[in-house]
Amino acid sequence: MAHRSRALLTALATLAAVTAAVPARASAATPVTVSFAATEDVFVSQAEPAKSFATATWLSVCGSGCGGASAGQRQALVRFKVAGIPQDAQDVKVTLNVVSARTTGTTVSVHPVTGSWTEAATTWNTRPAVGASAVASHTGFTAGATAKLDVSAAVEGDGTYAFALTGASDTTTVLMSSRESGDRGPRLSVTYTAGSGGEQTGGPLPFALPGTAALRASGRMVFAHYFTPYPVSLDNAAPENDYYARNYLKPDGEGGKHAAYGGLLRDRPPGRAPITGDYALADLKTEVKQAIAAGVDGFTVDILSVTSAHWTRVQNLIKAAEAVDPGFKIVLMPDTNGLASVDSATLAASIAKLAASKSAYRLADGRLVVAPFKAEGRTAAWWGEWMRTMETAYGIKVALVPTFLDFARNRDAFAPISYGFSNWGGRNPAANANLTANATAARALGKIWMQPVSVQDERPNQGIFDEAGNTENLRATWKGAIDGKADWVQLATWNDYSENTQFAPSRNAGWAYLDINAYYLTCYKLGCPKITNDVAYLTHRVQPVAAAPSYAQTKLMKLRGGSTAARDTVEVLSMLTAAGKVSVTIGGTTQTYDAPAGVSARTFPLKPGTASATVTRSSATVAKVVSPYTVTATPYVQDLHYRAASSDR
Repeated sequence: MAHRSRALLTALATLAAVTAAVPARASAATPVTVSFAATEDVFVSQAEPAKSFATATWLSVCGSGCGGASAGQRQALVRFKVAGIPQDAQDVKVTLNVVSARTTGTTVSVHPVTGSWTEAATTWNTRPAVGASAVASHTGFTAGATAKLDVSAAVEGDGTYAFALTGASDTTTVLMSSRESGDRGPRLSVTYTAGSGGEQTGGPLPFALPGTAALRASGRMVFAHYFTPYPVSLDNAAPENDYYARNYLKPDGEGGKHAAYGGLLRDRPPGRAPITGDYALADLKTEVKQAIAAGVDGFTVDILSVTSAHWTRVQNLIKAAEAVDPGFKIVLMPDTNGLASVDSATLAASIAKLAASKSAYRLADGRLVVAPFKAEGRTAAWWGEWMRTMETAYGIKVALVPTFLDFARNRDAFAPISYGFSNWGGRNPAANANLTANATAARALGKIWMQPVSVQDERPNQGIFDEAGNTENLRATWKGAIDGKADWVQLATWNDYSENTQFAPSRNAGWAYLDINAYYLTCYKLGCPKITNDVAYLTHRVQPVAAAPSYAQTKLMKLRGGSTAARDTVEVLSMLTAAGKVSVTIGGTTQTYDAPAGVSARTFPLKPGTASATVTRSSATVAKVVSPYTVTATPYVQDLHYRAASSDR
């Protein structure tokens, strides 16, 4: 059920300065070595859990029995910022170099750090989450000598990387920190051979998506808004006759309650065959895996209820994240529309229950992130009192990041109690023409900013739609996040099919929107990647906007006031390794144009029939996409959802 009214151009995300000597690019046959000093390093002690060692000139690593204590473990944390590594680099080897202050026969292992931390604020009590599997280990340390640990598996090119050094021995391994006067602190050495520039990758994406560790280490977070009414399956039935097919996609579904607007939905999750066991949990694990594969850091889960099936799905989503990857974080998002009748004490008890999970997102200082949807549905005073209840009754400090429908009207009142701000945002290019102003306003109040990024918005049951302009709105909202240097991004939404805002793989778009999104997500986190694979995306509606349905539909969607003007277009979005010629056939008519290397978009008039696009270079076809969705001037029901197809899916 719809539950609320929600109001790129190529860009490089600026990387912070690094301590590195980057030599000029050598010939393809000459290995190049680049060295990066640690930007932050510190150790934490289980025996002194609240103590900061941020000024120490050494790093201690020791097992749980360190110093004869029953709980004396010590871990070291190091962070590096890597820049200047070519996208086509070959034979890459990455080595973590540490200098020992003592001679020991101990073993030190290196693990990726999956949680956030800062050198100054980190203690044992506030230490970040650490990956379970080691990527490297080294045994035997000599005073004054450098130990080399191969961490190539955890470094994917330019980006920010953090590691934890752990030990199992009761004997302490002591290493030099970056504060040691001899400049013998941890360093990351990257050796590679520059590529010829002509290499291409296979697979569905137009670029090499950095690994999960590299994306998470960037410090910028991308969450997708999860809406519990629309899981992968509602009844575990075969897709041709499941609840979606019988009741949501047909005008007469659910006893005809959706007949006036031609059925509740126009799209749905991809169908799957019935499965055995706990299918609901299995489906949520699938969605977590899909999000991780697309570079997403976590879900902001919309909490509509604390008692119903929606509540069960919230709990299961957290279980799914724990099982798949605890580094995939769940931001708790109480929805003031759905929770209008829930009192403060009940909400506090419910959120505290969810907060026990290691997948619930917390800041480096241990505060639980809570980002209420339509936060202005309760007063700032109400939320302040609720936060006090969370701390006094449950010992949980909250970092509040309210998501407003009206940011400008409510930001000042909420500023004293908030860690950051967000708004739900618009879903058309006109509404997203000047997005940096909100980020600037949030920072002026000392808050982080979570930028909404969206594809489109069409709501049959509410009788309203936004004109997304094919992928123009998606590109415009990412431009706002990149130009505004947003701290976090919220994809609105992962799966709200009633408002047709979904990024998730679906019947109408497959993975196309997630694939396009992955490119801009990488731009935002690490800088725009090199295009290494020719890919073309085709987007269009299956009817002209003004076409009348043949079904006796009495409630039709109308353009939202202030939206970009409605249009009937087919768009080719190309991501090419080099310039190419594009032939576009729409309704039997073919047109051609020259597309440049990199990212470009071109639109053409929508016509009844089929649509396709072919990219050629030197008479060879390098990409071809044929839309499986036929355009008609006489639709059965009004359907304004933009379809999408990729040449490589």
